Amino acid sequence: MLRGSATALLRGWNAATAMRAAGIPRKSPLLQTARGYPRVVRKRKPEIPSHLDDLPLTMLVTSYAKVPIIDKMDDVVKRILSLEMASQREKLKIKKEQLADKVRRNPNDCSSLEVQIAYLTARIRTRQEHLQKHHKDKENRRRMMMLIDRRNLLLKALRNRKYDVFENTCKQLDITYTLPPPYNRRPTRRWVVKKALCIRVFEEVKKRKALERLKQREECTRAAKDQAVQNEGTPV
Repeated sequence: MLRGSATALLRGWNAATAMRAAGIPRKSPLLQTARGYPRVVRKRKPEIPSHLDDLPLTMLVTSYAKVPIIDKMDDVVKRILSLEMASQREKLKIKKEQLADKVRRNPNDCSSLEVQIAYLTARIRTRQEHLQKHHKDKENRRRMMMLIDRRNLLLKALRNRKYDVFENTCKQLDITYTLPPPYNRRPTRRWVVKKALCIRVFEEVKKRKALERLKQREECTRAAKDQAVQNEGTPV
């Protein structure tokens, strides 16, 4: 490299030609240091807190927590089977159960609306954290929106059935539920005329039904009077 640069200087080349002859790239850190350029300092991305951070690292994985001989195992084995060495999927399982325990009706409840909402909440928060780190992951965004729509349907059903349970679920799981916006459509001339026609037809049908009911009542009253007159005229 030095030999190539010396040859370039003897031949009277400019700096750019000399750098290419010596094999030194223009943005080389060696060249920037020689010219006294300031070093480029890359900004570190802020660490995003996770909703799985509150899980204790000494907790055992769900599949090994109920093994009877786990207490007799060595500390190294317990550490391998703990959450410290576990994958995110295993941590998510435990987090889902923790959220479900806050709202479940009884210890055997696994399919109520509250428990399903808790499971979906844990999955949504995991995908939100992934999306904050990888904002270009469109597949993850699409699946997250599908989970949010499914949870909104369950929340709406729970709100219509048991409002007190709905409020408790939102409070325990820290969910902010907003009502969907009303359906608004721009009124066109055709839509206005059609609606006026439908209202007119409805009123006309309503009048005809009222007249039919009135005729039926008059006929029933006349038949009752005739029957009463016949009963009075017949000998006992």
